[in-house]
Amino acid sequence: MYKRIILKLSGETLAPEKFSPTDASHSFDAGRVDRAAKAIVALHDLGVQVGVVMGGGNIWRGRFTEAMNPMLADQMGMLATIINALCVQDAIQRLGRKATVFTAQEMTRFAELYRADRADKALNDGEIVLLSGGSGNPFFTTDTAAALRAAELRADAVFKGTTVDGVYDSDPRKNPQAKLIADITYQQTIDMGLKVMDTAAFQLCLDQHIPEIRVFNMDDLDNILRVARGEAIGTVVHP
Repeated sequence: MYKRIILKLSGETLAPEKFSPTDASHSFDAGRVDRAAKAIVALHDLGVQVGVVMGGGNIWRGRFTEAMNPMLADQMGMLATIINALCVQDAIQRLGRKATVFTAQEMTRFAELYRADRADKALNDGEIVLLSGGSGNPFFTTDTAAALRAAELRADAVFKGTTVDGVYDSDPRKNPQAKLIADITYQQTIDMGLKVMDTAAFQLCLDQHIPEIRVFNMDDLDNILRVARGEAIGTVVHP
């Protein structure tokens, strides 16, 4: 049983599968936000300390023109992750659990500025911790932020959800002959150039001896609990 998990939650998890011009938001679906919050709370209620690194792809994903300054585009993406964290915090609190949003940037009117010792204390006090703002730096993805927070907070594992069943030897959406890899090392993922997470994230996990990354399909959020309970779903990536 895991004691402390860093869950990488994509922004798309919160977004409508389809939307119409009359929807209140094209970025959020109330039912899907509540579904994500319930999955996080259920994981917490297993007795696991849960830190959630938020993505922002439902609001902002990259540049809309090659002429755009990439640093500013990444800063916009960081802000998107903070909006998502506040949204999930609200849903978790409505379920009667305490959740604290930490940001990598100073934004103290909205959330707490991230410090590892403060986040560690919140986790030990039984709070769900929502880690937003990425790593605080441009040119690094939220996958790398998840690896960084796992190292800082000494997590037992990073849970990385995808839209496929785990790590494949090639892109299964492009190659119908792609094979699922159930067990692989960090170095092998780097050597093979596998892109389920970016290379910087795998390298950080390797260097900091993160015990494992679990990569699995998160279209079904119940898979989070199945993996936490030890079911052999998806792929285990390890030192």
